[in-house]
Parts: sequence; C-alpha cells; structure tokens
Amino acid sequence: MAINLQKGQKVSLTKENPGLSRIVVGLGWDEVKESRGLLGLFTSKGNDIDCDASVFMLKNGKLCEEKDIVFFGNLKHKTGTVEHLGDNLTGAGSGDDEHILVDLSKVPAEYDRIVFSVNIYDAVKRKQHFGMIQNAFIRLIDGRNNTEMCRYNLTDDYSGKTAMIFGEIYRHDGEWKFNAIGQGTNDVGIKNLSRRFV
Repeated sequence: MAINLQKGQKVSLTKENPGLSRIVVGLGWDEVKESRGLLGLFTSKGNDIDCDASVFMLKNGKLCEEKDIVFFGNLKHKTGTVEHLGDNLTGAGSGDDEHILVDLSKVPAEYDRIVFSVNIYDAVKRKQHFGMIQNAFIRLIDGRNNTEMCRYNLTDDYSGKTAMIFGEIYRHDGEWKFNAIGQGTNDVGIKNLSRRFV
C-alpha cells in the first residue's frame, strides 16, 4: 500500500522494498480553472502554464557540474542511471505530467542525493506562479511491478513562487530514502535553481 507523506517526512525505499532497483518518479500538476469575474465573465490567464521538471544529481550534497542536471535539454544523465521521459508543455490531463526513470542499483557511489524540482517556463514574462497551479504531487513507483510506493501531495499556498523543489532521494547508511521537501522558490529557471546546490 502506498504511503501518503506529509511535508518534511522521510521514508525508506530500499529497506521497505527488498530488491528495489528501478523506480519511476511521477510528477503532476493541474492549472487552476478559469474563474468568473464580477460580471460573470470568465477571466483569462493567458498562456498555458509550462512546467519543466529537472533533476539535480549531487555529490556530497553539491552540484559539481552542469552535466549532472537532467531536464528537457539533457534527457539522460551521462551515467545512464537517470532519464527524463520528455516535457509536458501544458500539464493538461489527469495523472502524471512528467516521468523520470531512476536505476538506483547503478547510481555511482559518489552521488548521494537526487533532487527533483519543477519550474515554470518564462514565469516572469508570462506573469505566472505556483498559486495558479493546484493538485501538485510527486510519487515514486516500483519499476518491477508499477506499484506506487509513496506519494507527496503539495498542499501549501505557493502564490508568487516560480519554482518548486518537490523532493529528493538520498543515500543513508547503505539504503535509499525519500524526503518530501515541498519548498517554493522565486528562481526563474533551471540555471538559477541549480545555484542552490553548488
């Protein structure tokens, strides 16, 4: 049975799931529906909100080089252990919007943290922020049987925030764990976001 996590909660992945190697990380979100204005007219928010998922692979908790960022412009890590399956430009539809595959069994020992984040593309120019997004979540799926292991629904108010650190997988005492972070930031792109980890 999947575990529903609260903000800041940590859970063991490999201890609770012996033999776990490949996982699928599903990220999802929905745009807030258009609302009626004072005269009963629908107000428009303009462009679709284009959220971009990115993965930061850290050594000793630090980002050491640009090649350790997996995103729509670099879909597969040089080690082949983390792969982004492509960019969803609108967040339309139910369920996961973007998927990332992680082969925990083959992640080189020098990488101790894998951080998952999402930023809104061109947020400042389009005047968009995470207050315009609802039902955001991250979930981890066992790649052996497609069973959901844990899920973290982001329920805080992130109005004014242009990026979000959803969660991280990290090594601790020889096992992999997941930490539900849910930290909103005002970073305006992947490059800005990456500076948090150097």
